[in-house]
Amino acid sequence: MLRQIILDTETTGLSADNGDRIIEIGCVELVARKLTGRNKHFYLNPGRDSHPDALRIHGISNEFLQDKPKFEAVVEELLDYLQGAQLIIHNAPFDIGFLNKELERTGRPPLSHFVGEITDTLVMAKEMYPGKRNSLDALCDRLGVDNSGRTLHGALLDAELLADVYINLTRGQDALLIAEDDAQLGGAVQVPGLDLRGIDLPVLQATAQEIEAHEAVLAQIDKASGGKTVWRAM
Repeated sequence: MLRQIILDTETTGLSADNGDRIIEIGCVELVARKLTGRNKHFYLNPGRDSHPDALRIHGISNEFLQDKPKFEAVVEELLDYLQGAQLIIHNAPFDIGFLNKELERTGRPPLSHFVGEITDTLVMAKEMYPGKRNSLDALCDRLGVDNSGRTLHGALLDAELLADVYINLTRGQDALLIAEDDAQLGGAVQVPGLDLRGIDLPVLQATAQEIEAHEAVLAQIDKASGGKTVWRAM
């Protein structure tokens, strides 16, 4: 059964290569596309102060983090939790870069060694909504996800919002799944024949909004099938 982890981090700044560190990790678990409530959340002592710009974004004070564990104290618990799961991250290179740098400091291999596929929802959103804003807040607004409680960035809250966003972004995949009960019915469905030759059916042209919505659904199905759809080539 597919196990997915929605993951987000907060950091002291923007550059792991220049010494910035992770201060918060939030993880939300999905199994078979359903929230399980088995989430994981860490605050971490980075051993350095947050950059003022980063502090304005996440609001996690240096004083608050002083008594929190170091990354090396929680790394085994984190890796056990993530083991084998598909990771879903918004702007994945940022978070993966920081996690790989933290793992490197503890003498461990990169995160890809411990997990399955890594899915970047920012890439997905750009493919589905080209030319539009695709930040987490923008996607929440577009997909009807309530983010009214997000006054500051927080790793666990953002992971919870991203879980809702991801389920909405991929809801077209549900149409590709045949319910087990339906598959067990078997036999042919008898449909009575109708003579439609004498009926003059009006042709209604799709609106621009309907065409855009249709293209979004096609993009979702194309994404779900791994680009194996036929209509793009016709």
